[in-house]
Amino acid sequence: MKEGLTPQWLEEVDSTNNEIIRREHELDNLSVVAAVCQTAGRGQRNNQWLTTPGQNLTFSMLVRFGQDGIPSVKAASQFAISEASALAVADYLENEGIASVIKWPNDIYVRGRKICGMLIENTLAADEVTRSIIGIGVNVNQRDFPPQLANPTSMVLQCGHEFDLRSELLKLCDILCGRLSLMGTGQHDEYVSRIYRLGVFEEYADCATGLRFMGRIKDVSPSGMLRVETKEGQLKEFAFKEISYII
Repeated sequence: MKEGLTPQWLEEVDSTNNEIIRREHELDNLSVVAAVCQTAGRGQRNNQWLTTPGQNLTFSMLVRFGQDGIPSVKAASQFAISEASALAVADYLENEGIASVIKWPNDIYVRGRKICGMLIENTLAADEVTRSIIGIGVNVNQRDFPPQLANPTSMVLQCGHEFDLRSELLKLCDILCGRLSLMGTGQHDEYVSRIYRLGVFEEYADCATGLRFMGRIKDVSPSGMLRVETKEGQLKEFAFKEISYII
Protein backbone atom coordinates (compact mmCIF):
# COMPACT_ATOMS: atom_id res chain seq x y z
CA MET A 1 0.00 0.00 0.00
CA LYS A 2 1.24 3.47 -0.89
CA GLU A 3 2.40 5.41 2.15
CA GLY A 4 1.87 9.04 3.06
CA LEU A 5 -1.18 10.12 1.09
CA THR A 6 -1.33 13.92 0.96
CA PRO A 7 -4.69 15.23 -0.28
CA GLN A 8 -4.65 18.33 -2.44
CA TRP A 9 -7.13 20.85 -1.03
CA LEU A 10 -8.65 23.37 -3.46
CA GLU A 11 -10.55 26.43 -2.29
CA GLU A 12 -13.05 26.15 -5.14
CA VAL A 13 -13.63 23.79 -8.05
CA ASP A 14 -16.61 22.78 -10.16
CA SER A 15 -16.29 19.08 -9.29
CA THR A 16 -13.44 17.12 -7.78
CA ASN A 17 -14.16 14.28 -10.22
CA ASN A 18 -13.88 16.77 -13.10
CA GLU A 19 -10.65 18.14 -11.68
CA ILE A 20 -9.06 14.69 -11.62
CA ILE A 21 -10.23 14.03 -15.18
CA ARG A 22 -8.58 17.27 -16.31
CA ARG A 23 -5.31 16.50 -14.52
CA GLU A 24 -5.28 12.71 -14.65
CA HIS A 25 -2.03 12.38 -16.59
CA GLU A 26 -0.08 14.49 -14.10
CA LEU A 27 -1.44 12.86 -10.95
CA ASP A 28 0.09 9.92 -9.11
CA ASN A 29 -1.88 6.81 -8.31
CA LEU A 30 -4.15 7.23 -5.25
CA SER A 31 -4.02 11.01 -5.54
CA VAL A 32 -6.82 12.74 -3.64
CA VAL A 33 -8.35 16.08 -4.59
CA ALA A 34 -10.63 17.75 -2.04
CA ALA A 35 -12.58 20.99 -2.26
CA VAL A 36 -13.60 23.55 0.32
CA CYS A 37 -16.24 24.72 -2.16
CA GLN A 38 -17.59 22.55 -4.96
CA THR A 39 -19.73 24.64 -7.33
CA ALA A 40 -21.09 21.88 -9.59
CA GLY A 41 -20.76 18.65 -7.66
CA ARG A 42 -22.18 15.63 -9.43
CA GLY A 43 -24.07 12.72 -7.92
CA GLN A 44 -25.82 9.63 -9.18
CA ARG A 45 -28.62 9.84 -11.76
CA ASN A 46 -27.08 13.10 -13.04
CA ASN A 47 -28.17 14.80 -9.82
CA GLN A 48 -26.34 17.79 -8.41
CA TRP A 49 -24.55 17.21 -5.10
CA LEU A 50 -25.51 20.16 -2.89
CA THR A 51 -23.19 21.10 -0.03
CA THR A 52 -22.43 24.19 2.03
CA PRO A 53 -18.84 25.38 1.44
CA GLY A 54 -16.38 24.57 4.19
CA GLN A 55 -18.69 22.29 6.17
CA ASN A 56 -18.42 18.89 4.52
CA LEU A 57 -16.04 16.46 2.85
CA THR A 58 -16.19 16.59 -0.94
CA PHE A 59 -13.28 14.76 -2.54
CA SER A 60 -12.20 12.30 -5.23
CA MET A 61 -9.52 9.63 -5.36
CA LEU A 62 -7.75 8.48 -8.53
CA VAL A 63 -7.19 4.73 -8.48
CA ARG A 64 -5.11 2.84 -11.03
CA PHE A 65 -5.53 -0.89 -10.56
CA GLY A 66 -2.70 -3.37 -10.29
CA GLN A 67 -0.43 -0.84 -8.57
CA ASP A 68 0.48 0.24 -5.03
CA GLY A 69 -1.23 -2.72 -3.37
CA ILE A 70 -4.51 -2.29 -5.26
CA PRO A 71 -5.41 -5.49 -7.14
CA SER A 72 -6.40 -5.67 -10.78
CA VAL A 73 -10.15 -5.66 -11.44
CA LYS A 74 -11.93 -7.36 -14.31
CA ALA A 75 -14.61 -5.33 -16.07
CA ALA A 76 -17.18 -7.97 -15.11
CA SER A 77 -16.24 -7.49 -11.44
CA GLN A 78 -16.18 -3.69 -11.34
CA PHE A 79 -19.04 -3.53 -8.82
CA ALA A 80 -16.42 -4.58 -6.25
CA ILE A 81 -15.09 -1.00 -6.45
CA SER A 82 -18.46 0.35 -5.38
CA GLU A 83 -18.72 -2.23 -2.61
CA ALA A 84 -15.26 -1.41 -1.23
CA SER A 85 -15.97 2.33 -1.31
CA ALA A 86 -19.30 2.00 0.48
CA LEU A 87 -17.83 -0.30 3.12
CA ALA A 88 -14.96 2.13 3.67
CA VAL A 89 -17.34 4.98 4.50
CA ALA A 90 -19.41 2.71 6.74
CA ASP A 91 -16.20 1.65 8.55
CA TYR A 92 -15.13 5.25 8.95
CA LEU A 93 -18.49 6.31 10.39
CA GLU A 94 -18.51 3.34 12.74
CA ASN A 95 -15.09 4.43 14.05
CA GLU A 96 -16.68 7.81 14.82
CA GLY A 97 -19.55 6.16 16.71
CA ILE A 98 -22.12 6.38 13.90
CA ALA A 99 -23.90 3.21 12.82
CA SER A 100 -24.84 3.25 9.14
CA VAL A 101 -26.26 1.13 6.33
CA ILE A 102 -25.70 1.09 2.57
CA LYS A 103 -28.57 2.16 0.33
CA TRP A 104 -27.89 0.24 -2.86
CA PRO A 105 -25.71 0.79 -4.71
CA ASN A 106 -23.50 3.07 -2.57
CA ASP A 107 -25.35 5.83 -0.70
CA ILE A 108 -24.81 5.74 3.06
CA TYR A 109 -27.77 6.17 5.39
CA VAL A 110 -27.96 6.79 9.12
CA ARG A 111 -31.31 6.25 10.87
CA GLY A 112 -33.14 6.51 7.56
CA ARG A 113 -31.34 9.68 6.46
CA LYS A 114 -28.64 10.19 3.85
CA ILE A 115 -25.19 11.14 5.12
CA CYS A 116 -23.03 10.25 2.12
CA GLY A 117 -23.27 9.93 -1.64
CA MET A 118 -20.79 8.73 -4.25
CA LEU A 119 -20.07 9.02 -7.95
CA ILE A 120 -17.68 6.36 -9.22
CA GLU A 121 -16.43 6.67 -12.80
CA ASN A 122 -14.54 3.72 -14.27
CA THR A 123 -12.46 3.45 -17.42
CA LEU A 124 -12.27 0.07 -19.17
CA ALA A 125 -9.76 -1.43 -21.59
CA ALA A 126 -10.67 -4.83 -23.03
CA ASP A 127 -11.82 -6.88 -20.02
CA GLU A 128 -10.02 -4.84 -17.35
CA VAL A 129 -10.81 -1.73 -15.33
CA THR A 130 -7.79 0.50 -15.87
CA ARG A 131 -8.69 3.31 -13.55
CA SER A 132 -11.45 4.62 -11.34
CA ILE A 133 -12.29 8.07 -10.04
CA ILE A 134 -14.07 7.62 -6.73
CA GLY A 135 -15.97 10.76 -5.78
CA ILE A 136 -17.34 10.91 -2.24
CA GLY A 137 -19.40 13.52 -0.42
CA VAL A 138 -19.91 13.17 3.33
CA ASN A 139 -22.07 15.56 5.32
CA VAL A 140 -19.88 16.44 8.28
CA ASN A 141 -20.48 19.79 9.99
CA GLN A 142 -23.61 20.98 8.18
CA ARG A 143 -26.68 21.51 10.38
CA ASP A 144 -29.13 23.12 7.94
CA PHE A 145 -29.91 21.76 4.48
CA PRO A 146 -31.75 23.04 1.40
CA PRO A 147 -35.46 22.13 1.44
CA GLN A 148 -35.17 20.14 -1.82
CA LEU A 149 -33.08 17.53 0.01
CA ALA A 150 -35.66 15.12 1.37
CA ASN A 151 -33.83 13.30 4.14
CA PRO A 152 -30.28 14.55 4.88
CA THR A 153 -28.25 14.22 8.03
CA SER A 154 -24.65 14.88 9.03
CA MET A 155 -22.00 13.74 11.45
CA VAL A 156 -22.47 16.79 13.66
CA LEU A 157 -26.21 16.15 13.88
CA GLN A 158 -25.53 12.54 14.88
CA CYS A 159 -22.67 13.19 17.32
CA GLY A 160 -23.33 16.68 18.62
CA HIS A 161 -19.83 18.02 17.97
CA GLU A 162 -17.95 19.36 14.97
CA PHE A 163 -15.05 17.66 13.19
CA ASP A 164 -11.80 18.90 11.64
CA LEU A 165 -12.30 18.22 7.94
CA ARG A 166 -8.65 17.80 7.01
CA SER A 167 -7.87 15.26 9.68
CA GLU A 168 -11.12 13.38 9.00
CA LEU A 169 -10.25 13.18 5.30
CA LEU A 170 -6.95 11.50 6.11
CA LYS A 171 -8.74 8.92 8.27
CA LEU A 172 -11.30 8.16 5.59
CA CYS A 173 -8.75 7.91 2.77
CA ASP A 174 -6.64 5.48 4.79
CA ILE A 175 -9.67 3.26 5.34
CA LEU A 176 -10.66 3.55 1.67
CA CYS A 177 -7.22 2.42 0.51
CA GLY A 178 -7.42 -0.51 2.90
CA ARG A 179 -10.80 -1.61 1.59
CA LEU A 180 -9.68 -1.25 -2.04
CA SER A 181 -6.67 -3.45 -1.33
CA LEU A 182 -9.05 -6.21 -0.15
CA MET A 183 -11.11 -6.42 -3.32
CA GLY A 184 -11.53 -10.02 -4.37
CA THR A 185 -11.16 -11.34 -0.81
CA GLY A 186 -14.79 -11.85 0.18
CA GLN A 187 -16.17 -8.36 0.90
CA HIS A 188 -19.33 -9.04 -1.11
CA ASP A 189 -21.20 -10.88 1.65
CA GLU A 190 -20.35 -8.14 4.14
CA TYR A 191 -21.63 -5.53 1.69
CA VAL A 192 -24.91 -7.40 1.27
CA SER A 193 -25.33 -7.76 5.04
CA ARG A 194 -25.23 -3.97 5.42
CA ILE A 195 -27.84 -3.17 2.77
CA TYR A 196 -30.61 -0.74 3.77
CA ARG A 197 -34.02 -2.46 4.03
CA LEU A 198 -32.52 -5.92 3.59
CA GLY A 199 -35.19 -8.57 4.10
CA VAL A 200 -37.94 -6.09 5.02
CA PHE A 201 -41.09 -5.72 2.93
CA GLU A 202 -41.31 -2.13 1.68
CA GLU A 203 -42.84 -0.30 -1.27
CA TYR A 204 -40.82 0.04 -4.47
CA ALA A 205 -41.42 1.37 -7.97
CA ASP A 206 -40.40 -0.28 -11.23
CA CYS A 207 -38.96 2.67 -13.17
CA ALA A 208 -39.66 1.03 -16.57
CA THR A 209 -43.37 0.50 -15.97
CA GLY A 210 -44.12 2.90 -13.14
CA LEU A 211 -45.70 0.01 -11.26
CA ARG A 212 -45.47 0.14 -7.48
CA PHE A 213 -45.17 -3.11 -5.59
CA MET A 214 -44.38 -4.51 -2.18
CA GLY A 215 -41.12 -6.40 -2.02
CA ARG A 216 -38.11 -7.18 0.06
CA ILE A 217 -34.44 -7.10 -0.86
CA LYS A 218 -33.08 -10.62 -0.87
CA ASP A 219 -29.57 -10.10 -2.20
CA VAL A 220 -27.26 -8.16 -4.50
CA SER A 221 -25.50 -10.09 -7.24
CA PRO A 222 -21.70 -9.81 -7.55
CA SER A 223 -22.29 -7.74 -10.70
CA GLY A 224 -24.41 -5.26 -8.71
CA MET A 225 -27.96 -6.32 -9.64
CA LEU A 226 -30.51 -5.80 -6.86
CA ARG A 227 -32.57 -8.92 -6.22
CA VAL A 228 -36.04 -8.21 -4.85
CA GLU A 229 -38.70 -10.75 -3.87
CA THR A 230 -42.30 -9.60 -4.32
CA LYS A 231 -45.12 -10.34 -1.87
CA GLU A 232 -46.24 -13.02 -4.33
CA GLY A 233 -42.87 -14.76 -4.11
CA GLN A 234 -41.53 -13.67 -7.52
CA LEU A 235 -37.81 -12.87 -7.59
CA LYS A 236 -36.90 -9.87 -9.75
CA GLU A 237 -33.51 -8.39 -10.64
CA PHE A 238 -32.94 -4.69 -11.20
CA ALA A 239 -29.99 -2.72 -12.47
CA PHE A 240 -29.21 0.78 -11.22
CA LYS A 241 -31.94 3.27 -12.25
CA GLU A 242 -34.44 0.46 -12.92
CA ILE A 243 -35.99 0.53 -9.43
CA SER A 244 -36.65 3.28 -6.91
CA TYR A 245 -37.32 3.23 -3.21
CA ILE A 246 -40.56 4.80 -2.01
CA ILE A 247 -39.50 6.82 1.02
